[in-house]
Amino acid sequence: MATLHIFNPEHDIALATNLANFTAPHAGRQLRADLGFLPALWAKEDDAIYVENVEYAEKAFRRVMRKPVQRTFVASPTKVDDISPWGWDKALRAELKRKGCDASLLPTDDQLVHIRQLSHRRTAARLLPLLQTDYTVGEAYECREATEVEELLARYGQVVMKAPWSSSGRGLRFLSKERTPFSLQAGWFRNLVERQGCVMVEPYYNKVKDFGMEFSADGEGHISYEGLSLFHTQNGAYVGNILATERAKREMVSRYIPVVWLDEIKQKIISNLDLGTYSGPFGIDMMIIKDGFLHPCVEINLRRTMGHVALSLTPDDDEVVKVMRIELTDHYKLKINKL
Repeated sequence: MATLHIFNPEHDIALATNLANFTAPHAGRQLRADLGFLPALWAKEDDAIYVENVEYAEKAFRRVMRKPVQRTFVASPTKVDDISPWGWDKALRAELKRKGCDASLLPTDDQLVHIRQLSHRRTAARLLPLLQTDYTVGEAYECREATEVEELLARYGQVVMKAPWSSSGRGLRFLSKERTPFSLQAGWFRNLVERQGCVMVEPYYNKVKDFGMEFSADGEGHISYEGLSLFHTQNGAYVGNILATERAKREMVSRYIPVVWLDEIKQKIISNLDLGTYSGPFGIDMMIIKDGFLHPCVEINLRRTMGHVALSLTPDDDEVVKVMRIELTDHYKLKINKL
């Protein structure tokens, strides 16, 4: 069965705006144009990858692979049996409709509503209590009134306000009872409640390590574990994704927490997370806290992630550890270097 793959990294912003006629910011458009070849890393030989510039995509893919691998790039939707984007949203469906894509391969209005609602941060908030054990932390609250946020800030001293829908690393505001009171972000809060209905508020945790787990769902209630997603940082700043075997990544995590915790949390997620009819990849961000506790569900990304990209480049040798990063010069480029 041939599949059409699409890299649409503007997906998170498109979900937030929830418009069919959506124009992504310049950075999102350039990222899609420059890295549109990425699905070739996991596509099958008879699949097709939908890109803006076929010649550019072929060259970029060859540069990453450094060996002959046959993949088909197309500049318009071709006849396939299935479509697999980075993430489904109204804007992508409208784009594919305009390009003459077979309507039977596109999600319905109800399916798009389902995906958007599951992508709301309340999905993570509802899963959190089901993952708690004696070594975990994590709470999240859905707030619509300023008084609710002020009460949480008084209780915890430091909190993070999060937009229900936002692109990775954005849509966050940090509050501190001592330094940054709610009044400084009251306007942001009001505007967000007006646009998105609420704001999610969580206690601030002093983290020492970010990581994640990657999964896929089959649309019939079954969830499969794909692998760990580890990040490489320098001076606390994200640099890229670690490329290593699962065994090597587990060993890295074991320097912070017992790896048996990973297995227990993974099983709790598979047993408790209800994604209904959603079919496709997703990732769950986690973090290790300074005092040795684990936050098992900071965020659920109901789409493919850079962690999935990293998994498609996993080395065979436990001794080989590399870093995959996206670098911006005149174009976005995928770089892979030894650690």
